[in-house]
Amino acid sequence: MIGGYRVIRKVAAGGFGVVYLAVDAEGQQVAVKEYLPSSLATRAPGSLAPQIQPEKLSLYRLGLKSFFEEGRSLAQISHPSVVSVMNFFRENETVYMVMNYLEGASLQDFILTARDLKQAKVFRESTIRSLFDEILRGLRIVHQHRMLHLDIKPANIFITDDNKSVLIDFGAAREVLSKEGNFIRPMYTPGFAAPEMYRRDASMGPWTDIYAIGACIYACMQGYPPNEAPQRLENDRITVALARLRGVYSDNLIEVVEWCMSLDPLSRPQSVFALQKELSREGERRYTKLSVTEKVRLQFDTMVSDTKKNVQKATGVAGKPK
Repeated sequence: MIGGYRVIRKVAAGGFGVVYLAVDAEGQQVAVKEYLPSSLATRAPGSLAPQIQPEKLSLYRLGLKSFFEEGRSLAQISHPSVVSVMNFFRENETVYMVMNYLEGASLQDFILTARDLKQAKVFRESTIRSLFDEILRGLRIVHQHRMLHLDIKPANIFITDDNKSVLIDFGAAREVLSKEGNFIRPMYTPGFAAPEMYRRDASMGPWTDIYAIGACIYACMQGYPPNEAPQRLENDRITVALARLRGVYSDNLIEVVEWCMSLDPLSRPQSVFALQKELSREGERRYTKLSVTEKVRLQFDTMVSDTKKNVQKATGVAGKPK
């Protein structure tokens, strides 16, 4: 029993916590998320309280405070596309967040299944637009509450059995610990984290989440995540990769993804509203097919880029190709 909830089983565990399936006093199923950062705390078998080394205690408490505040903020948001926090409380020297229990699968699961079918389109364009229209409605409310998600990726977009899209697993505590601790890289999901998340002094805002939305749409189109931001800063191949999808997806959708994934934060949509407006322009869909010359050029550019990359690997020379 934790805070009046009876734990049934562990559902998931990550670098920052553990999620349990539990039931409340009325027998209603809930998800209980416990703050337990694996890099800062351990727990002996049979024990409820975490063990924290003295030198890591201040960092542990900082993340704990952020996790608690995140629970309090999420509890104020009521939107079908944002995970619903029903309760949050301190116990056993940690914090627990009680959420509605969702049944279904993550967008990541759907992408992997669709990718295995090896069709030209991983998802239909109408499916992508409809899915992200729902997610953006929820994200807009989150931003209006002066919160950022900071860990949007297909694994954190949940598709319920009744076909609703829900944003789960916010990353506020992760972000605080990244900036205060000296272990930035392992906390971000390669391909979905914006370039500014890798810099300690960079300012983050709605544009940071919008980069991740673009990366998620890219994954829905390609079946694979884009290259991670530090790689793109060295050798950006997003435009080349998206050009291969011309004629499969509309020019408008391809342009939206490029816009969201601009390496310069100021070049991206600065608000969810601006992105929603562009994504809803279905009347302007064009499907420009590549000409034979463009196809040859694309293959040549890819071949040259791959050759340069192989030479860099062989010689140990990194940096932007000349």
